[in-house]
Amino acid sequence: MGKKVKKDEKPPPDDVFDTLAVESRNAGTVVLMLSSPEEDVQSKACEAIYKFVSKCDENKKQLLDLGAVEHLLALMQSEDKIVRRNACMAVGVMTAHPEVRKYLRKQETTFPALVNLLAPDEDTVCHEFSALALSNMATEFSSKAAIFENGGVEPLIRCLVANDPDVQKNSIEALALLLMDYQTRAAIRDLDGLSPMLEVLKSDYAIIQKLALLALERASQDGENRSALRELEAISKLIDFVAHPEWNDLHVMAVMVLSNLLEDLESLELIKETGGLKRLVALITDQVPVDEEPKGGKGDKGDKGGKGSRNAKKSAKESAAKCNHGTSAKKQESADSSEPPSGEAIIPTLPDVKMCAAKAICRSARSSENRKILHEQESEKMLIHLLSHESFEVQAAAAQALAVMAENLASRDSVREWEGLGPLIKMLGSENLSVKEAATLALANLTTANSNNCQEIQTLNGIEPLITCLVDGREDAVANAACVLTNLAQIETLRVDAQNKGVVRALIEPLSSRNVTVQSKVALAVAAFVCDFDSRENFRQSDGIAPLIGLLSSGNDEVRRNAAWAVTVCAVDEPTATEICKLGGMEILQEIQMSSTRRSPFAEAALQKLLDNNLSAKYALTGNLSSTNFIENGFYDIGQLRPGTKFLTLEEYAKQEMNEKRPIILINAKPDPAFSQTQSQAELDAKQESSKTSVTGKNSRTGRDSKTDDKGSGSRNSSASKSKKTRKQQEREEKQREEELQAQLQREAEAISAAENKPFEAPCDSTLLKYIEEVTEKIQPLPTTREQVKALAGFVAEKMGGSIERGQLSNFGWELPISQIKYELKSNVVPLGKIKAGIHVHRALLFKTLADKIAVSCSLVRGEYNRAWNEVLLPEEEYSLEDVLFAFSPTPGAPKFPPKTYIVDLIHEPGSLLRVDTPEAQTYKKI
Repeated sequence: MGKKVKKDEKPPPDDVFDTLAVESRNAGTVVLMLSSPEEDVQSKACEAIYKFVSKCDENKKQLLDLGAVEHLLALMQSEDKIVRRNACMAVGVMTAHPEVRKYLRKQETTFPALVNLLAPDEDTVCHEFSALALSNMATEFSSKAAIFENGGVEPLIRCLVANDPDVQKNSIEALALLLMDYQTRAAIRDLDGLSPMLEVLKSDYAIIQKLALLALERASQDGENRSALRELEAISKLIDFVAHPEWNDLHVMAVMVLSNLLEDLESLELIKETGGLKRLVALITDQVPVDEEPKGGKGDKGDKGGKGSRNAKKSAKESAAKCNHGTSAKKQESADSSEPPSGEAIIPTLPDVKMCAAKAICRSARSSENRKILHEQESEKMLIHLLSHESFEVQAAAAQALAVMAENLASRDSVREWEGLGPLIKMLGSENLSVKEAATLALANLTTANSNNCQEIQTLNGIEPLITCLVDGREDAVANAACVLTNLAQIETLRVDAQNKGVVRALIEPLSSRNVTVQSKVALAVAAFVCDFDSRENFRQSDGIAPLIGLLSSGNDEVRRNAAWAVTVCAVDEPTATEICKLGGMEILQEIQMSSTRRSPFAEAALQKLLDNNLSAKYALTGNLSSTNFIENGFYDIGQLRPGTKFLTLEEYAKQEMNEKRPIILINAKPDPAFSQTQSQAELDAKQESSKTSVTGKNSRTGRDSKTDDKGSGSRNSSASKSKKTRKQQEREEKQREEELQAQLQREAEAISAAENKPFEAPCDSTLLKYIEEVTEKIQPLPTTREQVKALAGFVAEKMGGSIERGQLSNFGWELPISQIKYELKSNVVPLGKIKAGIHVHRALLFKTLADKIAVSCSLVRGEYNRAWNEVLLPEEEYSLEDVLFAFSPTPGAPKFPPKTYIVDLIHEPGSLLRVDTPEAQTYKKI
């Protein structure tokens, strides 16, 4: 062994303090050490603080309260690299606490110091923790703007190519957060940051890949960024990424980036040219792309189908073995390999990936040009394939995408040809409401203006599930189902089929929905199906009129428009029109037409149709019945209806107490049933009396003989039992009277209840019926309309009290006789035939009624103060010989055309015709 040499240890200088080893367990003491002028002390204090704050959040808050952050910010700008590094580490960890971030945002030196630590000459640890601090700070939008203003984006992009994965992770996370701001999305392109992001996708670490996809998804929301990504071949790289089965947990985010890129027409054209779209479709549907399918079965002439299929199976097995081997290997090896797994060995993608792919197609198809390209690439096949997936989310997304694709006319036929309607109809019975809603939306678009698809739905028994959706589904599903049924109703056979299956009743409940879309679509469906007498009667008896009228008061223009159209269709027949008026529909339509903002042609058409099929209301409101309005039994004239007054039914007017107002004049030309019943009863009594007389004649002698034989014996026994019979007879008579009284009371009660429950019957007018028979027999056979009008005018005047001289109308007594009729009938309703003394208003109504029965065209117009008149359209008198010679007119005897309008005089000179533009006609219409 060698000889030990004694080391010469020089003592420290006299002016230097001896080394002091301090052990401190108090955070406050360490914070004080941060103010030390010695860099070694500062470094060790920062390192101790880093270890302390890494333990829990309470420690971070404690050091913040002790003022450590202020000193650490200053030390981050120290000239010593170790001090800067340790201080950066401590601050980076402390930024995870919200109170620390709040404090740092208020310090002006925070962001410049963090950005400076990202410089290339700084330590890798500084890059890591500075990027960590920036990613934590970027969670608030105010910090995003501050980082951008201090130039933090460029150094973060530079850090993406670092070798340290922690630096990459923190940098890409910070950029992903910054890209939520539009300024960063524009700057990332100018700073060439998109290419490093794509390269980061090859990282060995899933978290880095995930953050890179998140950053790309946000960056691709900008149109110019999408153009730059196309130039960088991002679409192909992303499809390659999806082709790697070992990265299946990230495929969803990759498809989301593709979804953004496929919004542009240029991207679709590019992916179409490169075949990427078909490859993506094959990956999503777990099928082999067309270009990669083995050709052994069809290609070589010497190979038969069996041999080709064996070769295909063999190659598939080999590819699957290679794929499994690659899956078990390291991720780095799979990333380095530029080629994805073979198309013949595709591993099924996750349901979320399929859902996102369907949504990507849906999003891209919002443009008509994109829909055309997607249709050319047969994207509908992929979506139809996804309809049969077991995941409800995938089914709903695929159906929604088909609904958007169906806006392309060619796609509607393609979906039918590729048997896509069957799965959609099957989805109508799904328990998942989102699936049902998406399926109804797709069917609504597929059946629009496509009769073949409508008939295919009937063939696939899809009408009943659609009707079920009206009462069992989401509000949007109900609206969509109503839209589909409306499309089906355009074909008569389908409409009848749906009516037989109860679609009319099923439409009533959704009318009461509070959703305006449901109200609008269902009202339109009602208009489509309630178009014949049976369906209207079914709709009316099922109490569907009331909710439909309620929609007329909606604040939504489309709801009011569709409801008015449905009312227009329903009001075609008189019973439905009467029911609509009874429920206040006419008043609502009048109110709409009086409004300057809500009035519409649909409401006007509905009101006009309602009045045309309820002539009583039309005459009361407008005071005019045209020549095409024919008065039938049940018509009644209540006079001019005042504004704001509700129009009542005849039954309601008949139940009112008798008053002094003008009577309600009724047209009901029917024989009186009481008179007919009395006549038939008299005939029956006469027959019974004749039969009784014949029977009594045969038995009269036999009766006298029997009385003579019994007379002796009766006198002997009568005295003995006289007193006994008297008591029994009295008791029997009392009991009989009581029974008769009770029976009478019971009959009266039954009669009262029967009268109450008996439906209202309008009083009959046998006199008017006779008038009609008489004019039909005598006036209708006349050769010309002019002669018929004159004869009918004379007939009306004769039945209504004769002609009245001019100026003597006030002396014509007509009010008292009508009042007497009201008193006799004990009702305000007076049949027209009972009026024997009438003036303008009564005679004009009778003339119009009789003229309609004998096919004489005339109108009825109401004036003021009980004035009313009839207007007829007649040609002028026949041509004279003078006209023939000097006016180049036709042969004599021909009528002059065009016809002129005349007013028929029914008062002063019954039968005379007054031209409407003459003073005589104006005088006739006024007092």
